[in-house]
Amino acid sequence: MLAEHNRFKMSRETVRKWMQEDGLWLSPKQRRTFHHPRLRRECFGELIQIDGSEHRWFEDWGDPSTLLELADDATSTLIELRFIKSESTFSYSEALERYLTTHGHPIAFYSDKHTDLRVPKPSEHMTGMTQFGRALAELQIEILCANTSQAKGRVERANRTLQGRLVKELRIAGISDMEAANARLHGAT
Repeated sequence: MLAEHNRFKMSRETVRKWMQEDGLWLSPKQRRTFHHPRLRRECFGELIQIDGSEHRWFEDWGDPSTLLELADDATSTLIELRFIKSESTFSYSEALERYLTTHGHPIAFYSDKHTDLRVPKPSEHMTGMTQFGRALAELQIEILCANTSQAKGRVERANRTLQGRLVKELRIAGISDMEAANARLHGAT
């Protein structure tokens, strides 16, 4: 990015050292975790990880928004990226419709315990299903809820990478609203 946009050529090691000094770079030893990762599914479309990442995607010159992401568990491919105002039943339903139209029927969705996806404390008046959960059940798509955000590692790592890179790309492109950002993500510009 430095060479491409600013004609500033610097070795990777120098940039890494600068980032390390500013606390932006962790060594592999510092990044090491001691949990056993969940094994990937074997085939594309078997398990789709879904997550919304609320962030200042347009920095200080745009409204806060959420990036809704769908990632394939087997390949870590980002299938869907779309800027939305906030996570809701409607935004999840639209993402599901786009996925079904483009890729067909997945076996399961893997998400956090967002209240649009599951009822936190079922009671005699409320079953454990939300509208989105009922729609998935009707389509015979299983919904799996992760106990921690780390359990959804593939989509969470993508979030961290996008929060570092996509923000800068949007700034360089002069994009400061969701409509233009979505057009750019989907190749309309």
